[in-house]
Amino acid sequence: MRKIFVPIVCSLMMLMTACGGSSSTTQPAEPAKPAESTAAPAAGNAEKKTVKIGITQIVEHPSLDAAREGFLAGLKDGGYVEGENLKVDIQIAQGDMNNNTTIAQKFAADKVDLILAIATPSAQAAAQATSDIPIFFTAITDPLGAKLVGSLEQPGKNVTGTSDTHPEAIPNTVKTIKEFFPDAKNVGVIYNSGEQNSVVNVENAKKVMQEQGLTAVEATASNSSEVKQAVESLVGRVDVIYVPKDNTAVSALESVTQVANQNKIPMFVGEMDSVKRGGFAGFGFEYYDLGYTTAKMAMEVLDGSKKPADIPVGFPEELNLVINKKAAEAQGVTLTEAMTSKAVMVE
Repeated sequence: MRKIFVPIVCSLMMLMTACGGSSSTTQPAEPAKPAESTAAPAAGNAEKKTVKIGITQIVEHPSLDAAREGFLAGLKDGGYVEGENLKVDIQIAQGDMNNNTTIAQKFAADKVDLILAIATPSAQAAAQATSDIPIFFTAITDPLGAKLVGSLEQPGKNVTGTSDTHPEAIPNTVKTIKEFFPDAKNVGVIYNSGEQNSVVNVENAKKVMQEQGLTAVEATASNSSEVKQAVESLVGRVDVIYVPKDNTAVSALESVTQVANQNKIPMFVGEMDSVKRGGFAGFGFEYYDLGYTTAKMAMEVLDGSKKPADIPVGFPEELNLVINKKAAEAQGVTLTEAMTSKAVMVE
């Protein structure tokens, strides 16, 4: 089922068939038409008809991948099983906005029964491609700012889903930076200024930093290949590095980790998976659980009991401080009882 965009291959294919050589990945966009659903009409009858779901994901990295896997697990536990009563078409845009748009238009033309959009750019492209097919998003920071829903309580159209922004995540992270490193003054922040969710995250973080007497030193990267250069520009100018939930920076997190380790700069991150990948500390939750929750919401539409317009946006229920013991050592942090007593430790 899984198809991944490879720009070079796609370009060669475009010469032949406008990216349409592979029937399920790169067909040119066709105008969206109202979907004639093949979804199960009622709960308990899922096995009688096959549901077609298109999954569009802006880029691969562990958090987004975990959200996708949690979503599929939730569907399976709800009685939707691939090969039996479920068809899934997974498309990864590889960070390319043109690919992102083509994927969304393809799903609209294919008249899938439901679209799962992982991350803000994918959800925005899907919402632009169809106003008829139910769209569930996940791993999105600010659904209101991205203009995906009319309100968090009453989305109002064909789009709803789960946000990955726990209200206390960013404030807790910044306060922990100050608590762990009271002499710190400057915090390097790496993000893609062209990504809506990142801009929201950084603006929120800067407000809390100001309250804590910290100064944000920004370094931006428009794609993953620029991330290392961005983090290197911070060396010598910052006491701590903070990588928010930014898909560009997180997709190249190993580059940030390498520079942080070499220069002994503690690296805080925006979610749990990035701690596991080498970040020193962060507040987070399991994206798998977020995807699983999204699946439960989606099944309320697939079984005909609700419409996306009436399903409130969901949020993570738990938030934990997570510390990576090996990363602490690599980044020159001496762990104290005060640090570890309140944290979930990983290696």
